[in-house]
Amino acid sequence: MSGGVEGGGLDRSRVERLVRDALRGLVPSRPAAGTPAAVSSPATPKLVVNVSARHCHVTQEDLERLFGPGHKLRPMKMLYQDGFFAAEESVTLVGPRQRIISSLRILGPCRDHSQVELSFTDAIMMGLDIPVRKSGDHRDSPGAYLIGPRGMVKLERGVIRHERHIHMGPADAAFYGVKDGDRLNLRVRGDCPAVLESLLVRYSPASKLEVHLDTDEGNAVNLGRATGMELFA
Repeated sequence: MSGGVEGGGLDRSRVERLVRDALRGLVPSRPAAGTPAAVSSPATPKLVVNVSARHCHVTQEDLERLFGPGHKLRPMKMLYQDGFFAAEESVTLVGPRQRIISSLRILGPCRDHSQVELSFTDAIMMGLDIPVRKSGDHRDSPGAYLIGPRGMVKLERGVIRHERHIHMGPADAAFYGVKDGDRLNLRVRGDCPAVLESLLVRYSPASKLEVHLDTDEGNAVNLGRATGMELFA
């Protein structure tokens, strides 16, 4: 038999057309000349989340009062942000009723203000009522004494809980669509999942993407066993 199938079946030309149509669905078509290629979305930046344990920053003047004239901070361990380090030097923090924290690490390099950063747990132990503040904002904050091997510094104010924040540079700020002073949320996945809200964006051209939590926050989400983290608006 030619030209058809008994019983009113499909003819050969129609079968061939159906096969061609089926094959077109399996093979992607080429874009027409002049059609722009699809733009791939930028890759999600590498997100680093670290716990910033209690520490202090000092001016060069206060450093010399604590450790002697001409003293310079000696790096012990470099931190994730380029140029910043945990110093060999540490001090004793003395609060009300002579409550103390010994071996309070100094972070370098020296700054234009001296400041102590504690968690709320640290502050309660010290008998201090500390506000949550951006670094350098010492409004309504208590003071304390710093004692070093060569002297003592009385801080009239500057003991704070540094609010949780995100360091980021130009590419990261563009990816998340934020600027310095904006806020993002952090979702932590793991055996203690949580969403930490309103993290302060700290923009700097030289910064790498990094979230800083304090010890209380890191423990609350069991950060060391977290299985995933993401920033979102």
